[in-house]
Amino acid sequence: MKLRHTRRVAALATAAAVFAGIGIAAAPLSFAAPTGSVSIDNTLPRWLPRAQKVEVTTFAAAPQTVRVYLDPNGGIRALQAKVDALSDPRSAQYQQWLTVDQYNAAYEPTQATVDSVSKYLTSQGLTVDGVEANHRYIAASGYAGQLNQTFGVTLGNYTHDGQTVTAPSSAVTLPADIGAAVLTVTGLDTTVTKFTHRNDTPDVTPPASFVNGRPCNINYGNLLATYQADYQTPLPTFQGQYLPYSPCGYTGPQFRSAYEGTTKLNGTGVTVAITDAYRWQKIASDASTYAENHGDSAYGAGQLTESLPGSFTDQEACDASGWTGEETLDVEAVHAMAPAANIRYYASASCHDVDVLDTLSRVIDENKAQLVSNSWGQAEGLETSDLIAASEQVLLQGAVQGISFLWASGDSGDELASSGIKQADYPASDPYATGVGGTSTAIGNNGTLNFQAGWGTQKYLLSADGKSWEPQGFLYGAGGGFSALFNRPSYQKGVVPASAPPGRAVPDVAMDADPNTGMLIGQTQTFPDGVHYGEFRIGGTSLASPLFAGMTALAIQNGGGKGLGLLNPKLYQSKALFTDVEKTPQQLGDVRVDYTNRNDPSGGIVYSVRTFGQNSSLAVTAGWDAVTGIGVPSTSYLTGFAPAPSSSGTDNGTAMHGAPVH
Repeated sequence: MKLRHTRRVAALATAAAVFAGIGIAAAPLSFAAPTGSVSIDNTLPRWLPRAQKVEVTTFAAAPQTVRVYLDPNGGIRALQAKVDALSDPRSAQYQQWLTVDQYNAAYEPTQATVDSVSKYLTSQGLTVDGVEANHRYIAASGYAGQLNQTFGVTLGNYTHDGQTVTAPSSAVTLPADIGAAVLTVTGLDTTVTKFTHRNDTPDVTPPASFVNGRPCNINYGNLLATYQADYQTPLPTFQGQYLPYSPCGYTGPQFRSAYEGTTKLNGTGVTVAITDAYRWQKIASDASTYAENHGDSAYGAGQLTESLPGSFTDQEACDASGWTGEETLDVEAVHAMAPAANIRYYASASCHDVDVLDTLSRVIDENKAQLVSNSWGQAEGLETSDLIAASEQVLLQGAVQGISFLWASGDSGDELASSGIKQADYPASDPYATGVGGTSTAIGNNGTLNFQAGWGTQKYLLSADGKSWEPQGFLYGAGGGFSALFNRPSYQKGVVPASAPPGRAVPDVAMDADPNTGMLIGQTQTFPDGVHYGEFRIGGTSLASPLFAGMTALAIQNGGGKGLGLLNPKLYQSKALFTDVEKTPQQLGDVRVDYTNRNDPSGGIVYSVRTFGQNSSLAVTAGWDAVTGIGVPSTSYLTGFAPAPSSSGTDNGTAMHGAPVH
């Protein structure tokens, strides 16, 4: 992100500045908040109750960098109220979106505010390093003692969640006139927050090869797993039934037939943004090869574009290679559902929260996309309050401009097994995002949608004697639950059961996510015989989010191409357009075949049962539930969600011809 201007101001030689600056091995001075100061929300580390104080007294010899985020002009509450009015179909302001220039004119912090806060920071000895182009934040740096004095805190060293960090023991306090202009301060807490992609991508650079084991079904349920791959050795029943082999991986024509029926809508005139970390250099050729292999036309000129940062960082720490499969899945899944939609890929410099936040800011500042699919996140307990406040300001601006944000709800169910605490995932849990959960989806012959179950998998391995299935426990499932960060939004009241735990309920909607009923994608990989293109099945709510984005692109096209902004208020009012997922799966699960060496049967074959509808403590129920939300969009969603224009472009019912967790 560009900084509007850069200025260096000599640090004031306060006692605290000198004390901290020469690297004395002692704790920096702390400062009591002066009379007339105000406390800044969202600046007290949420992890403090579970942290341990580290009794060391040496602080960094180099200055610590912070960002002072400024409140939108008029205040964050006024901006939230504007989003509520624009997003409520009952409001007179419904969908009267602002342009970027109109938003900035109304809500961008003024130059006078920037100057006032900058002057305060320099008066306390900090160096102002620059101001973000749209005045979102002021970047500054200083030593521990200077930061203590400036922000009315006492920095200390702590250990929490496997990290040793520097952080304040109390919320930031500022003089009242300065505090009135500040939304939050990031960087005082040096906790490293890394987002992870929402599929189990092959760990490769370029991707290590993965080949689906055979047998597998092209259409769900055609071949029952009565015999092993040699068709001579019998397989046992599972709970008295023979289960089908897993699908080989659904393709665009299958998904469109199952979810979209015979619509002629194809996403023309709509741009879907995708955000991930890093860039897969072969995405254009891989995506075109995949589309052509499965009956879809190649991408047109300018249909797939990208926005890149100046450089990439922390590639090893962030598993840069793993993000290549995420980008591939996201791009190919959107194209599968909306073959004529434009796709603009926004790459983050790393998986770290500040870089990801800057990427989301690029999306709204460019204002080229009507909706954004995001297939990354983390458990709420790992997120910091300051970054949540800064991130939500970006989501609010996007909503005012008519941009919809979709987020994968996670792949670890209630997160108990992975974190020790039942919790939802962020940003899917943000009230200004649409959380997309998951199903296990059976697409049969001729693209028929046979049934849908909630995605939640218990794994069973074939016993050594081949006569039974041995339980391995919970494997994965759609993320969901109830937020500990956000109250229940008004749009969920009357739909989410009043008896449910308090907090924003996740997810909102669902689509196919089970890697055992997932999508076949194509990507260049490193095979034993060299680097070349190959295809494999993948899933996760990383699949569900771009599938829903593609389907929503068709709804936007049907409505004349106008963005829909925050979807959630209308989603909950339009729940009749969604298919409620049945509580009891119509099938127990399927049998999956995996090659031990990931490429061919020469190294051995592993057989496992992967069940449906068994998701940690999360259960599918009638109505809204914490696995599938209000359900899966039906074909009526395409024409019933966005208002149809009076001009051409609406669906006339004519058929359209077209031909990441492992």
